[in-house]
Amino acid sequence: MLELLSPAGSPEAVIAAVQNGADAIYMGLGDFNARRGAKNFSEEDFEKAMGYCRIRGCKVYVALNTLVADREMESAVAAARLASRCGADGVIVQDLGLVRAIRQALPDLPIHASTQMSIHNLAGVEAAAEMGLTRAVLARELSFEQIRFITQHASIETEVFVHGALCFCHSGQCYMSSLIGRRSGNRGMCAQPCRMQYSLGGRMDDYPMSLKDNCLVDRLQELEEAGVACVKIEGRMKRPEYTAIVTKIYSKAIKEQRQPTQEEMISLEKAFSRQGFTQGYYTGDKQDMFGTRQEQDKDSEKMFTLARRAYAEGELRRVPVHFYTVAEKGQPISGIAFDDDGNKAVAYGAVPERAKGQGLTDAYLTEQMFKTGGTPYNVVENKAKAQPGLYLPAAEINELRRKLVSALSEKRAVPPQRRELAMPQKPQNKAVVTDPAMIFQVLTEDQLSPELAALKPKYIYVPLMVMADHFDKLAPFIQNGAVPVAVLPRIITDNEIKAVYNALTKVFDLGVNEALVGNLGHAMLARQAGMKLRGDFGLNCFNSLTLETLSQAGFVSATASFELRLAQIKDLAKPLDTEMIIYGRLPLMVSDQCIIRHSAGRCNCQTPAQMSDRMGSVFPVVKEFGCRNVVYNAHKLYLADKKEDLFSAGLWGLRMVFTTESARECVEVVRGHMGLSDYKPNVLTRGLYYRGVD
Repeated sequence: MLELLSPAGSPEAVIAAVQNGADAIYMGLGDFNARRGAKNFSEEDFEKAMGYCRIRGCKVYVALNTLVADREMESAVAAARLASRCGADGVIVQDLGLVRAIRQALPDLPIHASTQMSIHNLAGVEAAAEMGLTRAVLARELSFEQIRFITQHASIETEVFVHGALCFCHSGQCYMSSLIGRRSGNRGMCAQPCRMQYSLGGRMDDYPMSLKDNCLVDRLQELEEAGVACVKIEGRMKRPEYTAIVTKIYSKAIKEQRQPTQEEMISLEKAFSRQGFTQGYYTGDKQDMFGTRQEQDKDSEKMFTLARRAYAEGELRRVPVHFYTVAEKGQPISGIAFDDDGNKAVAYGAVPERAKGQGLTDAYLTEQMFKTGGTPYNVVENKAKAQPGLYLPAAEINELRRKLVSALSEKRAVPPQRRELAMPQKPQNKAVVTDPAMIFQVLTEDQLSPELAALKPKYIYVPLMVMADHFDKLAPFIQNGAVPVAVLPRIITDNEIKAVYNALTKVFDLGVNEALVGNLGHAMLARQAGMKLRGDFGLNCFNSLTLETLSQAGFVSATASFELRLAQIKDLAKPLDTEMIIYGRLPLMVSDQCIIRHSAGRCNCQTPAQMSDRMGSVFPVVKEFGCRNVVYNAHKLYLADKKEDLFSAGLWGLRMVFTTESARECVEVVRGHMGLSDYKPNVLTRGLYYRGVD
């Protein structure tokens, strides 16, 4: 049967989820989870919650799914140690370096790949499996057919989001909140800029990036048939009553193998809605997926009050328990309680007296032992043996029952014993680099001008499909000594892999043998085509252990996260060649939605859209492979006047990224960086390299 995983953003939400039928909950611990704005848990609250869940047979997964800096790694592993000691059934992780650290320090603790890892194809799941992960949370953008294909061929479990908010951007690939507001979604502090108003050439009254909430409550049976292990409800930032209502409806639908009723669908919408729900990604029909939040009315508040009263006033969740009670002359009354998980408790009470009237009977003893109301237990088997002629007050029998229940709860709350080892040491640096390679990255074939080639970059990064269709444009670059590198698309689903592989083999046959990869699920594809692997920013290299992980995975270089401060990049141990983006419009989002079509009312890929916010900033929107969109920053990153800082950071390469620039602008930008002109963007930014993120 499907495992139902519910959100618990606070101690009260734990009770709400457990009492309404969650098979498992996920909760944050400290500052290393993607919902740092939720109440989360102190160490004391966490230990109490763990005991509460273990007694009631509910699994607990701990979210440690943010990027972790070098100086935070020890604290993040300490949080994982606490989770393991308390008996957590797994931790949910995004950061590749943290995965490496936990695998070494806590080899018995299961690790799940967070949706923040952007796993959207079978190869991504298998890459997670190779790292020792036991479950992969799949990207929300996948269709049912894609989910089924991955699940039926995967070597580890898959988990699917079935209810709650949808990000406009692929999870783990959104940098909008951090770049425009210093609140990083990858660090658990997303400010949700996608929910704001933007103009697409008209009035400031549109919400082109606000998606309706997902709702797949009527699709649970087909997900189970497809082999999905777990279905997940989003909502750690929402109130506990929301968790209670949604969990109860989904739990009943799963356990009763039925479709939701009309009343249940109304309740889901009242609990939280953005102008209804959507199944657009799941079905592949993405036309009507946009909506904004609706305020709750009095009916919603009444529903919340009833839900809160139900889970707060009693035990709705009961664990099957077996009792066996014996009353013998001259011996303390004794009882044994055991559950279906192998836990057993023995307790003793008072010595029975000689009966003056009606004595104890087997039936009376069992009747008293059945009274487990108000406890987490439901008696499914109850046997008793009473020697004739004995008497005990009912209070003594009740006390024996309480002792048994308490002792059994203590047994059930005991966490498993797991090994704890030392965490890995910071890796060693490669040889110090004093003259980093100059790297140009283009977006279009028109930018591949002979004038740009004449400036002699060491490497030229070109989108794979542009390279495959316009390879002749690379001739002057190659003649001037530049190494061509094929840039893989940000997102490649399983039904798109054949086209990408064919393009890779085509350019390989033309002499290209290096590929820039921003997702672990794409590495295997590039390797199969004979390519050397270079790591792009999408891998979120935020610490030294992530760089070491990529080195051991066969990458020859990696890109430092542009969410790091330059001082942090300098301090990174660099066990493989490490580059940094120093110029260009940084990508804010990559989405399966098409803002261009949404703006124009029709497909118009050749004309980039422009999206304006309320402050007047204009964000270019450009077509990406697979009819996706990339939203770029309004301001261009510019560090040409920071050469001393850049050259002292121990970097192998410095990359200039060209997006909306004309061929002539590309040349002027490079000349400015080389000191051959005084070019400077009209509106520039230093990115996060000097200010960092929360």
